Amino acid sequence: MTASPTHVVHTLQLGPMDNFIYLLEDKASRQAAIVDPAWEVDEALERARSLGLDITHILLTHTHQDHINGLDEVRAQTGAEVHMLQAEADYWGQAPTDAVLHNDGDEIRLGDTLIRVLHTPGHTPGGTCYHLGDDLITGDTLFVYGCGRCDLKQGDPKAMLRSLKRLRDELPGRTVIHPGHDYGVQPTSTLAEQAQGNPFMHFEDEAAFVHYRMEEHDRVRSGPYGPEKAPVGAQGSQS
Repeated sequence: MTASPTHVVHTLQLGPMDNFIYLLEDKASRQAAIVDPAWEVDEALERARSLGLDITHILLTHTHQDHINGLDEVRAQTGAEVHMLQAEADYWGQAPTDAVLHNDGDEIRLGDTLIRVLHTPGHTPGGTCYHLGDDLITGDTLFVYGCGRCDLKQGDPKAMLRSLKRLRDELPGRTVIHPGHDYGVQPTSTLAEQAQGNPFMHFEDEAAFVHYRMEEHDRVRSGPYGPEKAPVGAQGSQS
């Protein structure tokens, strides 16, 4: 759990794929958003009830099944409004007709808490991060000392590199990341720690990143992922 003057991020680890599902609590209104509802939905809803929270929003980082298999049940039990990126709705093709579709830079108001929508493609075309205060919900874009795979349908390693560089270069280093899976040596980290120790965030050279993400990484690393030095060629020294 992390807290700020306006909000609290509550974390649940659910399902067989070490998913993190988040409840974003607005302190003033007691409204909450659930991020990527999946797996043991009853446990997530019970956590919200025990905290006295009213789930009014559902935020989707992307639409792979392991992140949305509880969507219909949560909607049925809460009537919460679904929010997602327009680009991800286009990719998915099955977005609820009443979903609120966003573009990069939009803001979602959850009580007194403002949540900024960041388009971070690479894992999927409409991959989304949600930025609120000093917290960043990263889905399968950025993991603790890792990043999302790019070999699934419409994955794009070049887009992933641009997304990671954007997070690294545009957001404060104190920002705490909250990833979609527990793949690292710790559940959360700061962007400053990731910029220093996440091998995927050391790259400037596009071709070297594509080679590392698509061919080399899974041969040379295994989880749980910890900090590492920059891979050879990350700055473009490879020919």
